[in-house]
Amino acid sequence: MEFNLEKPRLSGSDSTLTRILTADPDPNVRGLLNLACRLEGWRTIPAHDGATTLTRLRQQRPDLVITELSMPDADGMVLIGQIRSEFPRTPILVLAQAHGTGPRIGCLAAGADDHVTKPFHLEEVMLRLKGLLRRSAAPPQETPPPRLVVGDLELDEDAREASRRGVAIDLTDTEFRLLRYLMRNPRRVLSKHQILHQVWNYDFQGRASIVELYISYLRRKIGHRESPLIHTVRGVGYVLKPK
Repeated sequence: MEFNLEKPRLSGSDSTLTRILTADPDPNVRGLLNLACRLEGWRTIPAHDGATTLTRLRQQRPDLVITELSMPDADGMVLIGQIRSEFPRTPILVLAQAHGTGPRIGCLAAGADDHVTKPFHLEEVMLRLKGLLRRSAAPPQETPPPRLVVGDLELDEDAREASRRGVAIDLTDTEFRLLRYLMRNPRRVLSKHQILHQVWNYDFQGRASIVELYISYLRRKIGHRESPLIHTVRGVGYVLKPK
């Protein structure tokens, strides 16, 4: 890694109110990130593993999360998906070792906003943080109605009603939660573990086979042979998108 703390400090609006969660199992990396953030006038919230990251997110609600992909107690992709599900508007910057484009694509598919490869230039990380903070500080859009639409499939979250091409679809509670999760993440490849943790809750100690079973139930209920919506990505998981 290359670090340069001698350059002039970048200024940012309302920086004293900005809280950055720095999650990395390496205390040296964590310490350098914390120092650089404090030089910007930001408050840092350190975490050394996945469990601590989620706990401090829920308790302190930071403005942005920096997380290492490899955590000692959690699947990094699942952790990113959990953060994105619980905090949909919080920017996520992922740090990961260089192993081709796979991890970067996986991180972005899981819900991360940006990705930096280790070893990194600290100045680049700080510039990326500022860009994410600027975008997240933009005026919020008008709250969308609780109706999700993907192609000709519709789901009313408040009424808990689904329909395709105007035909009502009868769903069990689990099927509804699974479909809602898929429709909240259209065109995003979701792993079986992500789905298991999000639909059956993060601490559920079940097997991925239950996901396969309920995906098959949903396919029968919402499927049309000429235009399937739920697609299998071999070796990865599932994605909901029009054909």
